[in-house]
Amino acid sequence: MKKIIFMLAMIIANYVIYAQVKTPAPSPKSVLTQVVGLTDVTIDYSRPSSKGRSVFGNLVPFGKLWRTGANQNSMVTFSEDVVIKGATLKKGKYAIFTKPKADVWEIFFYSNTDNWGTPENWDEKNVALSTTASPITLGNNVETFTISINNLTNDSATLDLSWEKTMVSIKFEVPTQKAAMASITKTLAGPGAGDYFSSAQYLFQSEGDMNKALEYVNKAISMAKPGEDVPFWHLRLKSLIQAKLGDKTGAIATAKVSLANAEKAKNEDYVKMNNDSIKEWSKK
Repeated sequence: MKKIIFMLAMIIANYVIYAQVKTPAPSPKSVLTQVVGLTDVTIDYSRPSSKGRSVFGNLVPFGKLWRTGANQNSMVTFSEDVVIKGATLKKGKYAIFTKPKADVWEIFFYSNTDNWGTPENWDEKNVALSTTASPITLGNNVETFTISINNLTNDSATLDLSWEKTMVSIKFEVPTQKAAMASITKTLAGPGAGDYFSSAQYLFQSEGDMNKALEYVNKAISMAKPGEDVPFWHLRLKSLIQAKLGDKTGAIATAKVSLANAEKAKNEDYVKMNNDSIKEWSKK
């Protein structure tokens, strides 16, 4: 009897697992990614539909904080700092909250994004930036709440919130010229110490041209700022390359400098590796 009951329980459990019904979400999730200039902007939100209901002033009351969508927070992520009406919003992820009114909307970029709906306890310290925008009356009806990024230029775009016959548009500026000039300056200045170190490390690890690897690591070492210690990991790599080339005397000398710099930086891993290598290379 116990065996029969157990088998029945297993059959029922399997039926329950496989009988789960999938239905469409009332407010489907949407993710939008847009590049503005050189800045990545991502919108992650849920989209309720009006379904014949009057929205603003009714379904979404005037003068009250609105989640600006449905379900979990509607979120926007900027890969770079942006400017809204002269105020800087630091790069990062923000929840979008609004307070709609007939004549003006308040828009809040909120740093706490873990809320379901509006925050239980609103904290002004979490308001990274707030701004206002006047609602625009649309000529057509927008059935499903939509957040979009429009009016793109190299230096700006608008974050548009549309539902029913109302749209609110928030212009934001991106640091395209600053980022582009930094990229141009870096590229035209040539490779940096990190580039040479990475190249040398690749050649060493891939059993490539060791003479070229030594050339690259020496260039990385030569770029150390005056008065600053040469990075001990650069010197460590040079010693390994020298040893690979058969120059044990040079490898030991380089390893001793790497050891001294690692001891000064209190990096026990590199202290041990250098000591072990010096001991190994000193054997006759």
